[in-house]
Amino acid sequence: MSTLYTKERKFMLKLAVFDFDSTLMDGETIDFFADELGIGEEVARITEEAMSGRLDFFESLQQRVGLLKGLDYSVVEKISHSLPYMAGAKETIAALKSQGMTVVCFSGGFRTATSYAKDILGYDADFSNVLHEKDGKLTGLVGGDMMFNFSKGDMLVRLQNVLGVSKEETLVCGDGANDLSMFAHAGTRVAFCAREILEREANIIIKEKNLSLILEKI
Repeated sequence: MSTLYTKERKFMLKLAVFDFDSTLMDGETIDFFADELGIGEEVARITEEAMSGRLDFFESLQQRVGLLKGLDYSVVEKISHSLPYMAGAKETIAALKSQGMTVVCFSGGFRTATSYAKDILGYDADFSNVLHEKDGKLTGLVGGDMMFNFSKGDMLVRLQNVLGVSKEETLVCGDGANDLSMFAHAGTRVAFCAREILEREANIIIKEKNLSLILEKI
């Protein structure tokens, strides 16, 4: 397993949790959807406000998904299955798993993207949100595991309890304000091309779009 050394103690990493949008994937899934409706700039602006911590994540998610009402679900699936994955994502996950770690994706985005990417990138499980569709079109409603600012931290603690993993044995990696809650429960906290609000709470900062750089830091 990956071993981290401190002056006080030595411990082993057992669990790694990655954000999806702008971390495992190069971009924001919802922005790709919005581009199809010609509202990319409006949705991207709301996304940035939320990721920078200036807008409540739940409110921003509802706002943005509401703007997608009427989009063909077939288009949602097509986009979700053709997203650009982050450089080094697959290699990094493989390296961590080869050391015996469990690797999981927590996303404030959508299951159409995270569940499809699971077998491609190689992580063990994904927790994200579900876009509601009816008669082949988005209704503008959303539900799921990751809708609130506290969701990732809450899910991380539950996962640690199930797996018997401590805070010190946990690595988390993300880029935005909705990742703060999981940073509170991890000993290794990676801010990846992140907003300042998250960098302040990190003990590893990666500025380049290459996830494999994490392997040099742990």
